[in-house]
Amino acid sequence: MVEDDLELREQILVPDLADLGFDVRAAGSALEMYRHLMSAEIDAVVLDVGLPDEDGFSALAHLRRSTDIVVVLLTGRSGSVDQIRGLDGGADAYLVKPIETEVLAATLRSVLRRRGAGVPNGAIAKALKASGWELALDGWRLTSPERKQIQLSHAELLLLAALMRTPGSAISREDLTRGIVAELPEFDPYRLEMVMHRLRRKVEEGCERALPVRSIRSVGYAWTS
Repeated sequence: MVEDDLELREQILVPDLADLGFDVRAAGSALEMYRHLMSAEIDAVVLDVGLPDEDGFSALAHLRRSTDIVVVLLTGRSGSVDQIRGLDGGADAYLVKPIETEVLAATLRSVLRRRGAGVPNGAIAKALKASGWELALDGWRLTSPERKQIQLSHAELLLLAALMRTPGSAISREDLTRGIVAELPEFDPYRLEMVMHRLRRKVEEGCERALPVRSIRSVGYAWTS
């Protein structure tokens, strides 16, 4: 459940869905959602459009590039333009707030049945793919287009996952560091450059080709095609 309205999320949607038999994880931002998706088997995402850190349509596009997970948009935007944008963007359903939790639950059950997903059954893909590369989130491995593999550290995995979720988009060093620290509180923010340097060398030696990550001066990094 990705909803930035704390009261709606924690006092209504999450407990009501739990009462209806769903095992619910709550997130107040896209970043929290990505962390949950990396650490647990999730069958469906209920996604608000107006999130504080990333537009819900953008988050939907990122999910569709890397997973076949069920996505239900739940938003206060009732206009037909937004509904068409969401459904054409790959959402399995578009629901408008306010909504009865029973209707949301029925929608989730219906979509999960159509998609052949149980509750739970791990509908989220355990790998990210970009430009012929594949990142195994459960095995901490990076596979090149030539199918050569290297093993990754936890920090390297988190760094690559953030970049491969948004290929072509620059991510600031600050955002990358925050994402790593959220999973590894002991991570030293000043070691990001060192981690990237070590990762590039590891890829060149193990995969015999350069890692397709571009360093953007005064900004951060971007995964390139």
